[in-house]
Parts: sequence; structure tokens; C-alpha cells
Amino acid sequence: MDILKQESVEDGELLPEGAYWLVWSQISGVGPVLIRRLQQHFGTLEAAWKASQAQLAEVEGFGLQILKKIVEQRSRLHPQQLFSKHQQENPHFWTPADTDYPRLLLETPSPPPVLYYRGEVELSENWGQKPLVGIVGTRKPSDYGLRWTRKISTTLAKNGFTIVSGLAQGIDTVSHSGAMDAGGRTIAVLGTGVDVVYPAKNRDLYKQILTQKQGLIISEYAAKTPPNRTHFPRRNRIIAGLSRAVLVMEAPLKSGALITANYANEFGRDVYVLPGRIDDRPSQGCLKLLSQGATPILKELDELLRMLGAIPQLDGVEVCSEVEQVPLPDLSPELQKVMDVISTESLPLDLIVQQTGMATGEVSSALLQLELMGLVSQLPGMRYQRCY
Repeated sequence: MDILKQESVEDGELLPEGAYWLVWSQISGVGPVLIRRLQQHFGTLEAAWKASQAQLAEVEGFGLQILKKIVEQRSRLHPQQLFSKHQQENPHFWTPADTDYPRLLLETPSPPPVLYYRGEVELSENWGQKPLVGIVGTRKPSDYGLRWTRKISTTLAKNGFTIVSGLAQGIDTVSHSGAMDAGGRTIAVLGTGVDVVYPAKNRDLYKQILTQKQGLIISEYAAKTPPNRTHFPRRNRIIAGLSRAVLVMEAPLKSGALITANYANEFGRDVYVLPGRIDDRPSQGCLKLLSQGATPILKELDELLRMLGAIPQLDGVEVCSEVEQVPLPDLSPELQKVMDVISTESLPLDLIVQQTGMATGEVSSALLQLELMGLVSQLPGMRYQRCY
């Protein structure tokens, strides 16, 4: 969480918007897609939390059964208590309200409401300025698959790419270790809590990522969450969402790697595939992807590096360019009050609410009007800055 937001909570002055992303994630039946719809409909999740059942029913996807669950569970959940307890038990996490939340993941249809992490954070990765590449494949690879996975992960790491995978046995293991052996960074996305190593055979690899400060452990599941077969297909969307491109090394027709590739296609990511023999079971999924238009990885890796290097970096977080200051147009008192608070440095929504003394809904409405007038720009993590 942002330091500024933590201080606000400790001072008892303001509950951050991230607390409402957290509490909404605790409502069964309301997943990432529906939470995103709530945020878009109400402007903030704080406003959604305080909305009536009739108001919630106006949001697409909120039928009678889900509304009943919300009414029942909302009465038992207290955002302040939950947030304070979470900061003690799961202190390292991001929500979409935080500037440091990974930008590429935020742009997908179902970003995790809460993203827990352990390890060494490198903000250039979160902001999309350093390229992340996902490498996935079967848990039972051939020698051919292992050899090429190590060669490719090593080559990419030496050329400044961070490798993303799932800490599973087989291709994932070699992807992580190959990147670190080359002196590069790696990100492991888990289907358990960030403190639970699965499979247990990869405990040493897990420790290496953390102790050598060569990467990050990430999960959408809170600490102590054990393995669950439904979690692993879902975590594959995070691997694809974090990555600029996904490489599938070896994959049977029914495999998590193909699920990751499908997410990559859905998110508009490039998919590359290691070709294999037509009679090899571990290659059947790769051959299917090739028939659907995936790009083959050929022997000379210079071409792969060239294609990956051609993917443009995201712009920096500060999106307002410096231009000559001009007089402000005449604004209503409400708009002027909000405008007086905003500076050329980005500010989070909750701090703007605090400094104006206005209701969250009023501030959100004013910010939208100021954006349409070209006076304010919204940045990732619901932060705002002047554009003049």
C-alpha cells in the first residue's frame, strides 16, 4: 500500500479506497469482473459499499442471488477492522487504487482486487517500463523442452527481460532458475498464499528468489491459503496479464500453459511457441497454437529478441506533459475547490477527498468534468494531476 495511505489510516483521518477493494473481495460471488463494474458504475468502491440494494441492482450482473449475498455479508464485514487486520497479517499488497499496482494487469478485464507480494519490488516492472515475458509449459517436459527453456530464459534475462512463470515443476522451474542463473529477475505467480510453497520440491527455488533478491513472489490469495485445484487456472490470467508476451515451450492439448496462452490472446499479448514433433504428446498443444497463428520460436534467438524488443514500452506514470501555463477558465465553486487541491504531482483520490472536505461522489464527479475539460488527467491507481 502507499505510505501516504497507511499514515492516513493510522491517524484515524481517512480510510483509503484500497480498503474497499479489499472488503469487496471478501464477498462470495463477487469476483474481479463484478468488482470492476462496481468501481466503474459508482466511481469509487467506497460509494458502492454504501449503496442501497436498489442502487446495486442497477449494475450489470448483479442479480437477486448476488444481491442477497451482498446484503447478508456486508452487515458482517467492517472495512476499517478488516483493513487493519490485513495490514498486520498480510502487510505487503497492492489494490487497483495503488499507483504501484502493475499497469498491464490493471488493463485486463479481471485484475485481482488484492495482489499480495513478497520479495524485491522493481517499480519499472510494475509501470510497464521494463518488459516482462511469461514462459510456461508442461510439468513433464522432454530434454528438448528443458534445454530450450533454459537457453531462452537465460538469453532473455541477459538482455534485460524479466521472466514470469508459475513456480510449477518442469518448464516453470527451469524458466525461473535460468533467469536467475543469468543474473536476471523473475516473478513467480502462485495459486496459493505467498507464504505457501507448492509444490514442496520447489522450496529451494522459492527461497532463492527471495534471499538473492532476484525477483518477486505474487498471488491473489491471502497468506496461509493452501493449494486448491481451482486456483491454478485462475492464476494463469495473472501470468498473461503481467507479461508483454507469452512463450509456450511444451504443452499437451489439455494443460495450464494453453489456458495461459488463451488469456494472452484475449489480452492482446503476443504468443510464441517452441515447435515440436507431430507425434510428441507434450508438443500437441504447441502445434495447435501454431495452427491458430502463434509465432514459432526458431533456432536463431536474435529474431525472437528483435520481435520482443519491438514491443513498445509503456509511457512513464506521469502522463501530463509540461506546457506553458495558461489562465484557468471560469469554474463552478465545486470544480474550483477540487482544482485548488490538485497539483502537477499526482495525488490519490482519497487524499483529494480529505483535503477538499467534499463527499467522495462529489469529488469523483468534479474530477470527471475536469478531465473532460482537459485540465486534469487520471493516472493508474486512481491518482490525478494537473495537465497545464
